[in-house]
Amino acid sequence: MDEKIKNYLGIVVAVVLIAFGYAILSYANTYSKVAEPSSFRNFSVTGEGKVVAVPDVARFTFSVITEGGADLNALQKENTTKTNRAIDFIKQQGVEDKDIKTQSYNVNPRYQNFRCNRPITLGGPEPTPCPPPEIVGYTIRQIVEVKIRNFKTVGDIIAGAVKNGANSVSQLNFTVDDPEALKSEARNKAIRKAREKARAIAQAGGFRIGKLLAINESGFPGPVLYKGASRGIAENYSQEFPTPSIEPGSEEVTVNVSLQYEIK
Repeated sequence: MDEKIKNYLGIVVAVVLIAFGYAILSYANTYSKVAEPSSFRNFSVTGEGKVVAVPDVARFTFSVITEGGADLNALQKENTTKTNRAIDFIKQQGVEDKDIKTQSYNVNPRYQNFRCNRPITLGGPEPTPCPPPEIVGYTIRQIVEVKIRNFKTVGDIIAGAVKNGANSVSQLNFTVDDPEALKSEARNKAIRKAREKARAIAQAGGFRIGKLLAINESGFPGPVLYKGASRGIAENYSQEFPTPSIEPGSEEVTVNVSLQYEIK
């Protein structure tokens, strides 16, 4: 009876040792793949995707600059009247309220400084203290950003904004309202090209493609700029302002991807 128990215990111990050894080997194999998935068993491919971006939004800013004396209330009223008149004109051209935004409103005082370089003589009177700088006027600058979706009206709106109160127009640029959609399309093209390249390399190398180990992306869409609009335009709003010719153009959105695959 004792001999049978010994044999039984021996078999159990052997099974346990075999199972333990298998578990260790399995763990080591799994750990090696997790800790170092690229150990001489991977390859990388790249792909480039391009999409032509045709701008659908034009943006520009206009400023109303008012300079005058120390009567700040009068200057604010004048500046607000001109700004509102320009905004009302822009709205009449079909631009919605959501596409007009006040970017900044600044009130800056102008000072008069006094020169007090009086020579000091021995036994003479004490020099009179120099008076502090005195505010003699103010400059008010209000900047408004406008987004235009109908390109046919861009030139007329810029000219009309100046005619109706703005005395500076700048930062005209054309861009895409939803660049992420174009970036996604370019990314899909880049990934498709990279996958096709990976299949071709695997076929030529006589191996199978394993799991995707890593993916990296570079490239992004930029705004489509109207190059001739970087300088400001300052005109007397009461004069007739000619309508400029505006051409938005186009630009490519490029995305590059790099895919790293396991080799089976």
